Amino acid sequence: MMPNRAAVLKEQYQNSIGLPFSDVLPEAEIQAVLEAQGVTYRQVLYTPIVVLWSWLSQVLDSDSSLSHAVKRVTTWMRVAGLSVPSADTGAYSKARKRWPESIFPPLVKRVATALQAQVSPAQRWRGRVVRAFDATTILMSDTEVNQRAYPQHSNQKSGCGFPLLKLQVWFCVTTGAVLEVAMAPFRVSEWRLARHLYQTLCPEDVVVADSAYGTYVDLAGVTAMGADAVFRKHHQRRCDFRRGKKLGIGDHIVRWQRPKKCPHALSPEEFEALPEALEVREVYLSIQVPGFRPSNFVVVTTLIDPKRYPRAKLAQLYQLRWQAAEVNLRHLKTTLAMEMVAAKTPTMVTKSIWVHLLAYNLLRTLMWEAGADAEVGALRLSLQGTRQQFNHFRPELLHLSPSARPQGYQALLNAVRELIIPFRPHRSEPRVVKRRPKPFPRMQEPRSVAKAKLVA
Repeated sequence: MMPNRAAVLKEQYQNSIGLPFSDVLPEAEIQAVLEAQGVTYRQVLYTPIVVLWSWLSQVLDSDSSLSHAVKRVTTWMRVAGLSVPSADTGAYSKARKRWPESIFPPLVKRVATALQAQVSPAQRWRGRVVRAFDATTILMSDTEVNQRAYPQHSNQKSGCGFPLLKLQVWFCVTTGAVLEVAMAPFRVSEWRLARHLYQTLCPEDVVVADSAYGTYVDLAGVTAMGADAVFRKHHQRRCDFRRGKKLGIGDHIVRWQRPKKCPHALSPEEFEALPEALEVREVYLSIQVPGFRPSNFVVVTTLIDPKRYPRAKLAQLYQLRWQAAEVNLRHLKTTLAMEMVAAKTPTMVTKSIWVHLLAYNLLRTLMWEAGADAEVGALRLSLQGTRQQFNHFRPELLHLSPSARPQGYQALLNAVRELIIPFRPHRSEPRVVKRRPKPFPRMQEPRSVAKAKLVA
């Protein structure tokens, strides 16, 4: 009996890219999510599971084009002696469009939850789950439908810019995994996205963010969920350490009153639901690093117990924010090439972002498992190096016999374990480039107008 082509593809993907993630993202879990979302499909070549692993391969590959993904499929079919599908990317592209977007958030969440379950209380900051978050922007193909859903910046001329999406990502400080995500057009403020995601907090969670969120409304939103916050003080709020309950030099507890006017980002009902006052601890921190100027700033926090949360521990926690939020966003946008999404419709843009987030979380699980027996923690391992090493191991894992695959997987973990990044706290580099850019001017008018002038 001729083997089913979709079954062959599924086996190839699961024995290569899917092998290291068989525990955190097994086929049964994917099928359960598909059934929960009411997804049914025929036995075609590009089944949902085949499309998922192929899409993840695109993100992890250096060549993320559709044609590269389809060529992998046709190669496997030729080697297996089966009927070779067309090398045209149309069928695969349509299969990706059929994937409901609602499938991706549960998959990203399941991988993050499985990774969180591997963290012991001793590995957490003061035994608590800490989340760090920040917002960024994503560009996409300049199409009419993308411009309607995610308009470009208002300062740019029509036809000279790119549609712009605002993305807020919440990371786990301990594992680096993506925990929560919110997307909106650029004109939507990041504060609104954050206040929406506060609803996902669990009691005893701790959230860390920069000074943009050091406001009364944000602290109230966090405490309403039974969680705690450590935010840098907003620049417009004055701090007088002569007032309040003194805990030490540059450390006191004060009572913040609810604003007299309703902020623009809140509805009147949301404003009335805020508490009349909050007890807030304000702490002056001075980060001393040899060879650098001291970094002095004030953090506002609801962690008011100075014995359980001394000043040194708060400074240590806030220093983790840069790696947990800023650097991880850079990994997503630069390392995994999510800064510019080459999709022509808003639905495919958001799907592509979700696939990038899922691929990122899968890499984090691989790094965490490799770091379990390493000399340093998993966060000291290189994410780019892990991606490169995994891509080299994928064809080797595929050609191993079933009995030899555990040994091959262990060899992959051993290789990743050696990809240690040098310890460089507070690394500072000038924001300059050595190579001069090519002497091409910026686009000041639509491309069609510029082309017409060339032939005029």
